[in-house]
Amino acid sequence: MITRVWHGWTRPEDADTYEELLKTEIFPGILAKGIAGLQRIEMLRREAGDEVEFMVVMRFTDIESVRAMTGGEESQAYIPEAARKVLKRFEQTARHFETRIIETVPA
Repeated sequence: MITRVWHGWTRPEDADTYEELLKTEIFPGILAKGIAGLQRIEMLRREAGDEVEFMVVMRFTDIESVRAMTGGEESQAYIPEAARKVLKRFEQTARHFETRIIETVPA
């Protein structure tokens, strides 16, 4: 399994707009691609001084599935124009980790 991690930052006044964009446009757009190896998308958010930090974590079965999402270059960040308008700054590339251990806490 491959875990893809990317960070972007907004001004506090743009954070809710960006979060809504992720929920209503960006994530649904990624899911609509029907990428067979995409297993999960998560958005994390935290206040960071005069910015709000967002971290997007995606899980894929393999690196080929990541390439299917990005169009070939797996480290290329996916930042639609609407997102660029509200992001203060962002990473140009995503990082990928081989997921080695996942522990599930029993209910």
